[in-house]
Amino acid sequence: MRVLVTGAAGFIGFHTSQRLLDRGVRVVGLDSLNDYYSVQLKRDRLALLEQNAGFRFAHQNLEDHLGLEALFKEQEFDCVINLAAQAGVRYSIENPRAYISANIDGFTNVLECCRHAETPQLIYASSSSVYGMNTRMPFSVHDNVDHPVSLYAATKKANELMAHTYSHLYGLPTTGLRFFTVYGPWGRPDMALFLFTRAILADEPIKVFNQGRMRRDFTYVDDIVEGVVRLTEKPADPNPHWDPNCPDPGSSSAPYRLFNIGNNQPVELMSFIEAIEKALGKKAKKELLPLQPGDVPATYADIDALVDYVDYRPETPIETGIARFVDWYRDYYRQ
Repeated sequence: MRVLVTGAAGFIGFHTSQRLLDRGVRVVGLDSLNDYYSVQLKRDRLALLEQNAGFRFAHQNLEDHLGLEALFKEQEFDCVINLAAQAGVRYSIENPRAYISANIDGFTNVLECCRHAETPQLIYASSSSVYGMNTRMPFSVHDNVDHPVSLYAATKKANELMAHTYSHLYGLPTTGLRFFTVYGPWGRPDMALFLFTRAILADEPIKVFNQGRMRRDFTYVDDIVEGVVRLTEKPADPNPHWDPNCPDPGSSSAPYRLFNIGNNQPVELMSFIEAIEKALGKKAKKELLPLQPGDVPATYADIDALVDYVDYRPETPIETGIARFVDWYRDYYRQ
């Protein structure tokens, strides 16, 4: 089996590629190595992947449609896992055009290449951010998500709509994954766990938004990857019970599926911070701040659809996951 993983030098892309390689799958990892955060961290992830003979790196940008088309002509992929994107809710307010370029134009190129290469299936990253102003908990893929509160979320919702079009018109099996606050070793430096750990060790105050009352469905990266890998073995199929008079947003009469991947156990931000303090053996200095534009006060994943489809169940307690991240952080930064 040969799989294309875009964003392979990214956090989830790295772990997904590693798991596939461990299973004997040949992986082509595509990444632009942009400087949204530390390029060295991305290169260090890549260095680990390149130790496996089954891995090949393609230094490319998804917006380069000619380069992507050439890669698809050169390689025949059994599955494409699109994890490349411009990430970050708050950054989308500062630099909106980066999200249109990477998340809309880039994703269009992926869809077109999969269509013309007759790729057996496409799995792509969406986000829990698409739930936006929804307040009914837990968030379900069967709920309407037409009110995003950031451009990042809007581009992810657009990806889901674009994927459905290609599933309907061309029969391309597409599976969208709404990730819920992923954390763990080799994580992104702009995420809360990384920022908090670095600040606490440096005796600097941490910024605690919404007065610490935010609740997030923090999901350990290994649990995320387990769901992704299981879905490579079960491409999206049409829902035989789909009713156009009462359409289910999470499925279709086309080979199209949406799934939440979360821990199914939301944690208040203050409790999350306490777990970090315990793992570090050190108290945090807290700067309490209001909710930021584009943020939502709570996320909580209903994962029933994914449980039914591939028997997915997250297994990592928050204390265990944070301890593993802290161990990695101390080792990587020699602290």
